[in-house]
Amino acid sequence: MTWPAKSPLPQTIRPVYFVQSPPNTDVDKISTRSGFSPFGSSLNRSGQNNNYNHHDYVAESSSTPQSSGPLRNGYSSLQVHDHDRRINEYDDEEDYDEMDGLDQKRRRKTRVYWCLLFTFVLAFTLFSLILWGVSKSFSPIVTLKEMVLERLNVQSGNDASGVHTDMLNLNSTVRILYKNPATFFTVHVTSSPLQLSYFQLILASGQMEKFSRRRKSERIIETKVLGNQIPLYGGVPALYAQQAKPDRVVLPLNLTFTLRSRAYVLGRLVKTTFYTNIRCSITFHGDKLGKTLDLSKSCF
Repeated sequence: MTWPAKSPLPQTIRPVYFVQSPPNTDVDKISTRSGFSPFGSSLNRSGQNNNYNHHDYVAESSSTPQSSGPLRNGYSSLQVHDHDRRINEYDDEEDYDEMDGLDQKRRRKTRVYWCLLFTFVLAFTLFSLILWGVSKSFSPIVTLKEMVLERLNVQSGNDASGVHTDMLNLNSTVRILYKNPATFFTVHVTSSPLQLSYFQLILASGQMEKFSRRRKSERIIETKVLGNQIPLYGGVPALYAQQAKPDRVVLPLNLTFTLRSRAYVLGRLVKTTFYTNIRCSITFHGDKLGKTLDLSKSCF
């Protein structure tokens, strides 16, 4: 009895390698329909058909989940994510650009406002300086017109501390002509006390009332200069003859005071002040008591 000869076993079987390629729909369709695999369909050395290997490959391929779908979805989602991120970044850049533009506009407006304010302040300052300079040229004119010595009396008495000495009583009136030559402002006038003195000894004093003068106007001011119970302490020897012969009295006197004229040129913002110092040298004669003394040429 003879047995049929067995077919020789294949000497070596090559292992099957699986390579995962990027998703390609056309290749998947060709491999599925024709059963051809470019990597897993090689023949054995014995020349046997590769259906077994192909079956294993198909089975393995069917049992192994294909990653073309998830990869494609993941790739698409990645592209969408990147696109959204680029859109968001672009929107953020547009927002930043808009914010920068608004900040620049605010800064530009602020600079414009500061420039306008500086220009206004500078122009107002220049205008005020011009007004102040012009107003300085309108200095008031003060003229002492006359003086009347109405009473002059010396008698013995006691001072405040009880010291026995000669006491003087003197009454006089001073008339002053005041002119405001300004064309666009009013002046407000005050004065220091008018003092009538014999050298350093003050014999009489008086206070001028406050007054105001409109533009291009003038006024005569009368002020009483009085001395009541002024102790002499022997300091005025010219008055000693008054008790014997009053008509022969010759008494040199000085009249001094200061006028302050303030002009509000532009309200309280621009104001000009004028100071006028008056000094008059007067020689009183006893026979002129109660008569008018011309002071127009005696004052400076």
